[in-house]
Amino acid sequence: MRVFAQAIDLVDDPTRIDEYLRHHRAVWPEVTEGLRRIGIRGMRIWRGGTRLFMVIETDDDFDPARYQEYARDPRTQEWDALMRTFQRPAPSARAGEWWTPLDEIFDLAAASSSTSSSSTAALSGAGKAPAR
Repeated sequence: MRVFAQAIDLVDDPTRIDEYLRHHRAVWPEVTEGLRRIGIRGMRIWRGGTRLFMVIETDDDFDPARYQEYARDPRTQEWDALMRTFQRPAPSARAGEWWTPLDEIFDLAAASSSTSSSSTAALSGAGKAPAR
């Protein structure tokens, strides 16, 4: 399985944000079916203020360049057009980007056990919570 993370901003309007959240409590079946059809196995979106953070889990052979293939269906095109009325590219977006790809900088599972052990010992000795 491959994992991708992306960010985007919402329009800074509480009424519009509420409407966006309502849409995501009832995502159209054509959208979820289209995403699964191109190899997306899981998708989660979190919100902090106006910033959205999305994690996508895909098949191993998933090609991110194919992402918009799911929008071949007129109904998914309609969903995308509607969602874009609520969204704005994040400040770090490159020209032409909508959702901004994020680079992974840490993976606890991949961290070496020796690094984890020494960090744990240092934290327990200091009596402080780890920094975030």
